[in-house]
Amino acid sequence: MKFVMVPGGWQGGWVFDPVAAELRREGHQVEAVTLAGLEPDGPADADRPPNLDDHIAQVAEIIERGDGTPVALCGHSYAGMVIAGVADRLGDRLAHLVFIDAYVPDDGDSCWSLTSDTFRELFLAGARADGRWVAVPEGLDPRARPHPLASFLQSIRLSGRPSRGPGRTFISGGAWPGSPFVTLTERLRDDPDWRVHEIAVGHNIARRDPHRLAAVLGTLAPDAA
Repeated sequence: MKFVMVPGGWQGGWVFDPVAAELRREGHQVEAVTLAGLEPDGPADADRPPNLDDHIAQVAEIIERGDGTPVALCGHSYAGMVIAGVADRLGDRLAHLVFIDAYVPDDGDSCWSLTSDTFRELFLAGARADGRWVAVPEGLDPRARPHPLASFLQSIRLSGRPSRGPGRTFISGGAWPGSPFVTLTERLRDDPDWRVHEIAVGHNIARRDPHRLAAVLGTLAPDAA
Protein backbone atom coordinates (compact mmCIF):
# COMPACT_ATOMS: atom_id res chain seq x y z
CA MET A 1 0.00 0.00 0.00
CA LYS A 2 1.11 3.56 -0.70
CA PHE A 3 -0.04 6.31 1.65
CA VAL A 4 -0.23 9.87 0.35
CA MET A 5 -0.68 12.09 3.40
CA VAL A 6 -1.89 15.68 3.25
CA PRO A 7 -1.60 17.96 6.31
CA GLY A 8 -4.14 20.42 7.64
CA GLY A 9 -3.89 24.16 8.01
CA TRP A 10 -0.51 25.82 8.61
CA GLN A 11 1.40 22.52 8.68
CA GLY A 12 3.67 20.72 6.23
CA GLY A 13 4.37 17.12 5.40
CA TRP A 14 6.73 17.05 8.39
CA VAL A 15 3.74 16.61 10.71
CA PHE A 16 3.45 13.01 9.50
CA ASP A 17 7.12 12.08 9.98
CA PRO A 18 6.60 9.75 12.98
CA VAL A 19 3.56 8.11 11.34
CA ALA A 20 5.41 7.66 8.07
CA ALA A 21 8.37 6.05 9.83
CA GLU A 22 6.13 3.40 11.39
CA LEU A 23 4.30 2.68 8.15
CA ARG A 24 7.56 2.33 6.25
CA ARG A 25 8.81 -0.16 8.82
CA GLU A 26 5.72 -2.23 7.97
CA GLY A 27 6.65 -2.21 4.29
CA HIS A 28 4.35 0.56 3.06
CA GLN A 29 5.29 3.47 0.83
CA VAL A 30 4.56 6.95 2.17
CA GLU A 31 4.57 10.35 0.50
CA ALA A 32 3.82 13.26 2.84
CA VAL A 33 2.81 16.41 0.98
CA THR A 34 3.53 20.02 1.84
CA LEU A 35 0.81 22.03 0.15
CA ALA A 36 1.62 25.02 -2.04
CA GLY A 37 2.17 28.16 0.00
CA LEU A 38 3.22 26.22 3.11
CA GLU A 39 6.81 25.59 2.04
CA PRO A 40 9.44 25.83 4.81
CA ASP A 41 11.10 28.85 3.19
CA GLY A 42 7.80 30.61 2.52
CA PRO A 43 5.60 30.73 -0.58
CA ALA A 44 7.13 31.33 -3.99
CA ASP A 45 4.67 34.18 -4.61
CA ALA A 46 3.31 35.69 -1.40
CA ASP A 47 1.12 38.09 -3.40
CA ARG A 48 -0.84 35.25 -5.02
CA PRO A 49 -1.90 32.81 -2.30
CA PRO A 50 -3.00 29.39 -3.61
CA ASN A 51 -6.64 28.39 -3.25
CA LEU A 52 -8.41 25.06 -2.77
CA ASP A 53 -8.36 24.28 -6.50
CA ASP A 54 -4.59 24.74 -6.53
CA HIS A 55 -4.16 22.31 -3.64
CA ILE A 56 -6.47 19.73 -5.24
CA ALA A 57 -4.52 19.96 -8.51
CA GLN A 58 -1.21 19.60 -6.67
CA VAL A 59 -2.24 16.38 -4.93
CA ALA A 60 -4.01 15.01 -8.02
CA GLU A 61 -0.74 15.36 -9.93
CA ILE A 62 1.03 13.26 -7.29
CA ILE A 63 -1.58 10.51 -7.66
CA GLU A 64 -1.47 10.62 -11.45
CA ARG A 65 2.28 10.14 -11.60
CA GLY A 66 2.08 7.02 -9.40
CA ASP A 67 3.17 3.58 -10.50
CA GLY A 68 -0.14 1.78 -9.97
CA THR A 69 0.46 0.78 -6.35
CA PRO A 70 -2.87 0.96 -4.44
CA VAL A 71 -3.11 4.39 -2.79
CA ALA A 72 -4.68 5.38 0.51
CA LEU A 73 -5.12 9.14 0.33
CA CYS A 74 -5.16 10.66 3.82
CA GLY A 75 -6.09 14.20 4.79
CA HIS A 76 -6.05 15.95 8.16
CA SER A 77 -8.46 18.78 9.02
CA TYR A 78 -8.56 21.28 6.08
CA ALA A 79 -7.05 18.60 3.85
CA GLY A 80 -10.35 16.71 3.97
CA MET A 81 -11.46 19.31 1.43
CA VAL A 82 -8.42 18.57 -0.71
CA ILE A 83 -8.69 14.79 -0.73
CA ALA A 84 -12.42 14.96 -1.45
CA GLY A 85 -11.65 17.03 -4.54
CA VAL A 86 -8.93 14.64 -5.64
CA ALA A 87 -11.23 11.65 -5.19
CA ASP A 88 -13.88 13.35 -7.32
CA ARG A 89 -11.35 13.57 -10.15
CA LEU A 90 -9.39 10.36 -9.67
CA GLY A 91 -11.51 8.04 -7.53
CA ASP A 92 -10.68 5.03 -9.67
CA ARG A 93 -6.99 5.53 -8.86
CA LEU A 94 -7.56 5.35 -5.10
CA ALA A 95 -7.98 2.34 -2.84
CA HIS A 96 -9.02 4.30 0.24
CA LEU A 97 -9.78 7.79 1.51
CA VAL A 98 -8.90 8.56 5.12
CA PHE A 99 -10.25 11.70 6.79
CA ILE A 100 -8.19 12.35 9.93
CA ASP A 101 -10.39 14.60 12.09
CA ALA A 102 -11.15 16.33 8.81
CA TYR A 103 -13.89 18.09 6.88
CA VAL A 104 -16.02 15.85 4.65
CA PRO A 105 -17.62 18.18 2.09
CA ASP A 106 -20.53 17.97 -0.28
CA ASP A 107 -20.62 19.99 -3.50
CA GLY A 108 -20.61 23.70 -2.68
CA ASP A 109 -19.20 23.36 0.82
CA SER A 110 -16.10 25.18 2.00
CA CYS A 111 -13.87 24.88 5.01
CA TRP A 112 -15.43 28.16 6.14
CA SER A 113 -19.00 26.86 5.82
CA LEU A 114 -18.27 23.57 7.56
CA THR A 115 -16.12 24.78 10.42
CA SER A 116 -17.06 26.02 13.89
CA ASP A 117 -17.38 29.63 15.02
CA THR A 118 -14.15 29.13 16.95
CA PHE A 119 -12.22 28.55 13.72
CA ARG A 120 -14.04 31.25 11.77
CA GLU A 121 -12.92 33.75 14.39
CA LEU A 122 -9.39 32.33 14.20
CA PHE A 123 -9.31 32.72 10.41
CA LEU A 124 -10.57 36.31 10.55
CA ALA A 125 -8.21 37.35 13.32
CA GLY A 126 -5.27 35.69 11.63
CA ALA A 127 -5.92 37.38 8.27
CA ARG A 128 -6.23 40.94 9.61
CA ALA A 129 -2.67 41.84 8.65
CA ASP A 130 -3.10 41.54 4.88
CA GLY A 131 -6.39 39.75 4.18
CA ARG A 132 -4.59 36.99 2.27
CA TRP A 133 -2.65 34.86 4.74
CA VAL A 134 -3.91 33.49 8.06
CA ALA A 135 -1.21 33.83 10.72
CA VAL A 136 -0.02 30.74 12.56
CA PRO A 137 -2.09 30.21 15.73
CA GLU A 138 -0.29 30.16 19.05
CA GLY A 139 1.02 26.80 20.18
CA LEU A 140 1.74 25.24 16.79
CA ASP A 141 5.10 23.78 15.81
CA PRO A 142 7.76 26.39 14.90
CA ARG A 143 7.81 24.92 11.39
CA ALA A 144 4.19 25.97 10.79
CA ARG A 145 3.61 28.70 8.22
CA PRO A 146 0.80 31.21 7.49
CA HIS A 147 -2.01 29.54 5.57
CA PRO A 148 -3.63 30.99 2.42
CA LEU A 149 -7.05 32.38 3.39
CA ALA A 150 -8.45 31.71 -0.09
CA SER A 151 -8.14 27.96 0.42
CA PHE A 152 -10.26 28.15 3.59
CA LEU A 153 -12.95 30.24 1.85
CA GLN A 154 -13.29 28.65 -1.59
CA SER A 155 -16.24 26.31 -2.16
CA ILE A 156 -15.49 22.87 -3.52
CA ARG A 157 -16.90 21.68 -6.82
CA LEU A 158 -17.80 18.00 -6.81
CA SER A 159 -19.35 16.29 -9.80
CA GLY A 160 -21.13 13.56 -7.87
CA ARG A 161 -20.37 11.12 -10.67
CA PRO A 162 -21.60 7.66 -9.67
CA SER A 163 -18.74 5.22 -9.28
CA ARG A 164 -17.60 2.39 -7.10
CA GLY A 165 -15.12 4.75 -5.49
CA PRO A 166 -12.55 4.12 -2.78
CA GLY A 167 -13.27 2.89 0.73
CA ARG A 168 -13.82 5.65 3.27
CA THR A 169 -12.52 5.91 6.83
CA PHE A 170 -12.95 8.70 9.36
CA ILE A 171 -10.56 8.91 12.31
CA SER A 172 -11.89 11.13 15.08
CA GLY A 173 -9.74 12.95 17.60
CA GLY A 174 -12.63 12.98 20.06
CA ALA A 175 -14.68 15.88 21.42
CA TRP A 176 -12.03 18.54 21.89
CA PRO A 177 -13.08 22.19 22.59
CA GLY A 178 -14.26 23.98 19.43
CA SER A 179 -14.27 20.82 17.31
CA PRO A 180 -16.36 21.08 14.12
CA PHE A 181 -16.37 17.29 13.79
CA VAL A 182 -18.45 15.92 16.68
CA THR A 183 -21.79 15.81 14.84
CA LEU A 184 -20.07 14.62 11.68
CA THR A 185 -18.45 11.73 13.54
CA GLU A 186 -21.78 10.55 14.94
CA ARG A 187 -23.43 10.78 11.51
CA LEU A 188 -20.69 8.75 9.87
CA ARG A 189 -20.89 6.07 12.59
CA ASP A 190 -24.39 5.32 11.32
CA ASP A 191 -23.37 5.24 7.66
CA PRO A 192 -22.57 1.72 6.39
CA ASP A 193 -20.28 3.17 3.71
CA TRP A 194 -17.86 4.47 6.34
CA ARG A 195 -15.48 2.99 8.89
CA VAL A 196 -15.07 5.20 11.94
CA HIS A 197 -12.23 5.01 14.47
CA GLU A 198 -11.55 7.23 17.47
CA ILE A 199 -8.17 8.24 18.82
CA ALA A 200 -9.31 10.64 21.52
CA VAL A 201 -6.20 12.78 21.88
CA GLY A 202 -7.51 15.99 20.33
CA HIS A 203 -7.27 17.39 16.84
CA ASN A 204 -3.59 16.91 15.99
CA ILE A 205 -3.59 13.12 16.05
CA ALA A 206 -0.43 12.66 13.98
CA ARG A 207 1.59 14.61 16.53
CA ARG A 208 -0.08 13.39 19.71
CA ASP A 209 -0.40 9.68 19.00
CA PRO A 210 1.46 8.70 15.81
CA HIS A 211 1.70 5.08 16.94
CA ARG A 212 -2.04 4.51 17.15
CA LEU A 213 -2.66 6.45 13.94
CA ALA A 214 -0.13 4.32 12.08
CA ALA A 215 -1.73 1.19 13.54
CA VAL A 216 -5.18 2.17 12.25
CA LEU A 217 -3.82 3.08 8.82
CA GLY A 218 -1.87 -0.16 8.62
CA THR A 219 -5.10 -2.19 8.92
CA LEU A 220 -6.88 -0.58 5.99
CA ALA A 221 -5.83 -3.04 3.34
CA PRO A 222 -3.24 -5.50 4.64
CA ASP A 223 -3.56 -7.65 1.54
CA ALA A 224 -2.42 -4.69 -0.61
CA ALA A 225 0.85 -4.00 1.16
